[in-house]
Amino acid sequence: MKSESNLEKVLSAGHFAFTGELGPPRGANAEEVRKKAAFLKGNVDAVNITDNQTAVVRMSSWAASLILIQEGLEPNFQMVCRDRNRLAMQSDILGASTHGIKNMLCLSGDHQSFGDHPMAKSVFDIDSIQLIGMVKQMRDEGIFLSGNKLDEAPKMFIGAAANPFAEPYEWRVLRLAKKIAAGADFIQTQCIYNMDRFREFMKRAVDMGLTEKCYILAGVTPLKSVGMAKYMAGSVPGMDVPDELIERVKGAGKGKAAEEGIKIAVEQIQEFKEMEGVAGVHLMAIEWEHRVPEIAKMAGVLPRPVV
Repeated sequence: MKSESNLEKVLSAGHFAFTGELGPPRGANAEEVRKKAAFLKGNVDAVNITDNQTAVVRMSSWAASLILIQEGLEPNFQMVCRDRNRLAMQSDILGASTHGIKNMLCLSGDHQSFGDHPMAKSVFDIDSIQLIGMVKQMRDEGIFLSGNKLDEAPKMFIGAAANPFAEPYEWRVLRLAKKIAAGADFIQTQCIYNMDRFREFMKRAVDMGLTEKCYILAGVTPLKSVGMAKYMAGSVPGMDVPDELIERVKGAGKGKAAEEGIKIAVEQIQEFKEMEGVAGVHLMAIEWEHRVPEIAKMAGVLPRPVV
């Protein structure tokens, strides 16, 4: 049984979706989640709650998702394969659905060597494609991965991630196709800076008929500074930041790099609204939640549809 999430309704009605993201705190402070959530309310259709992103310990995704529901926002609960085996995953999926969480993003997870517990043991009992298939099987067939029947199926709108820029590039669309075949209802991409390469990626996805089977949301992350642009270009695996973009942010002048970064993000969103096969945008503001209302307004995606 499919969920009746707000995000699913927005997409199925043919509206251009606009989702946001919230990183949970590195502590037990619910007010920090509420403070960030206040900037997103009314400006996005759903909010991704990250799951120990960059392998750094934070409040759990499902717990922060429950706070979002209390605040009148729809969470997109994230789950990574790094930290749980299939028993824990299925248990958390049932628990999340029980509490009214209706969207889920299935991810591999950043390797623990990048985070604050590099000696932690990774699990990777199943991979992200198998996780997608597991959630779909639980939802549509009411069966655990073991083959046993469950009492009541979880209602989840199933999401997955795609990176159009990781090497080998020619395999990126084929990996996307595998995730869709496994059961992904929607896809959120890695943040996009190389628009030329993304246009090629989307053309291939459209030509293969993938956009008729799944909703693709293009990832956008505003560049806050020249330093951030250079870091993204040189230190983040699978990221493609063209030199001309770095020069544009640099050329904005002292104290104006952040505004130029927002201007670039707005231009991207406006282009994505017209790009064939793109069903929406996933805005990853990264500790810049307070600027989401302004970006949404400038990009012309407000007011959000009521469905």
